[in-house]
Amino acid sequence: MSQEIQVEVRQSVKPQATIAKLILGLIFDFIGMLSYIIPGIAESLDVIWAPISGMLLVAMYKGTTGKVAGVIGTLEELIPFTDIIPTFTITWLYEYFQDKKNK
Repeated sequence: MSQEIQVEVRQSVKPQATIAKLILGLIFDFIGMLSYIIPGIAESLDVIWAPISGMLLVAMYKGTTGKVAGVIGTLEELIPFTDIIPTFTITWLYEYFQDKKNK
């Protein structure tokens, strides 16, 4: 009588990488909100920052989460008066708590 043992190996999230993503996200959200600090000038810079923001989100968060966040982040920067939405931080929260939920 032999018994089979199945072992599931999961990739664990390193706390340092998680905190680093949060800190980077907070910095990038602050950059996106600069149009509220410097009215007039920074609003024109949003046109440049929008695609950069989207690409950073795609690079930071892999898979569907990154792609959806990248599109939302780009649109959020392009649409007037939506810069206050912290897209990077919301994406980090989604990824962090989604990972906790799946454990």
